[in-house]
Amino acid sequence: MPAQERVGVWLIGARGSVATTAAVGLLALRARVAGPTGCVTELPAFAGVPLPTWDDLVLGGHDIVHTALEKRAEQLVDAGVFGHAVLTAVRSGLSAVDTEIRDGYHPAAHAGSQADAAARLSGDIRAFAERHDLARVVVLNVSSTEAPCPLLPEHENLALLERALADPTRSVLPPSSLSAYAALRAGCPYVEFTPSAGVTLPALRQLAEREGLPYAGCDGKTGETLLRTVLAPMFTARALKVRSWSGTNLLGGGDGETLADPVTAGSKLDSKARGLAALLGGQVTAPLHIDNVPDLGETKTAWDNVSFEGFLGARMSLQFTWTGYDSALAAPLILDLARLVGAAHAAGQRGALTELGFFFKDPLGSDEHRFAEQTHRLLDWAGTL
Repeated sequence: MPAQERVGVWLIGARGSVATTAAVGLLALRARVAGPTGCVTELPAFAGVPLPTWDDLVLGGHDIVHTALEKRAEQLVDAGVFGHAVLTAVRSGLSAVDTEIRDGYHPAAHAGSQADAAARLSGDIRAFAERHDLARVVVLNVSSTEAPCPLLPEHENLALLERALADPTRSVLPPSSLSAYAALRAGCPYVEFTPSAGVTLPALRQLAEREGLPYAGCDGKTGETLLRTVLAPMFTARALKVRSWSGTNLLGGGDGETLADPVTAGSKLDSKARGLAALLGGQVTAPLHIDNVPDLGETKTAWDNVSFEGFLGARMSLQFTWTGYDSALAAPLILDLARLVGAAHAAGQRGALTELGFFFKDPLGSDEHRFAEQTHRLLDWAGTL
């Protein structure tokens, strides 16, 4: 990728915790007030990969809330995600990013067809690219998790879908998928960082292929599942039988409030369950609970209990606790994905970027969940860019 090319990073949910932390982090990296801890693409293995630099990335996005980024960042300081000194150093930059955030799509507030809404969203992205003379724009969904999306016949076929989108009496796509459709129609690669439907619908993957665009997802792997993808292969490699793997997630903040709805939480639970079954080579008893604890704020705690069987039927167990700030774990991955997907687009790659499964709980186009293998695949692929 030529050094002079500037790459847009368009965030769906641009005023949320993850997006705000990513914006603060990018500005802090540029100002040299923070190091790239957590940024995979800053590891020595990526030194020769033609990635956009931190200075090459330009931020914008859509959101349906109007809290100023500075205010949201102040809330994250109060929650302990980053310090006052960092916010002071990037405050003016956050104000500039805030001017690049446009109103997102809200089904209850939109009048007209979804095709009209998609045209407006696409227009926002195109105008952003023109305003900043960007070579390309990578669109990433970091908005709140949606409830599972029932599959409709229109989701299977692009022509049927576009006819339905033009009908003002129908809402055939959930917001995440409408954002993905708008991004693809604007000629932009798309990353689904949530377990929402997004670009996973067959018709949207047809559109990506038709437009020659790469995409990646789903559901960023930042905490409990990251540990599972490291530990589960250990049990299978040592021929130890996992009898059950139960977990409890405690979280607050906006994520906790969203996932307090059992229907919405279903997307997250399904994503986690598919990965664990693939890692262990079949279904295993794996109850998982997600509980909203407002007092925890931006902190997320995961507790897991693994019951396993060894030689001569000996019963044993492993317990672990993971506590962290999910937005601080996710934000550097957002920056990594923007760089990698931007480089893939520049290299002419299209379709599902299966090698980016390293970043996701439920990787599109791949059934490989073992973290070590995912790491090797990522590094091998990056070396071809």
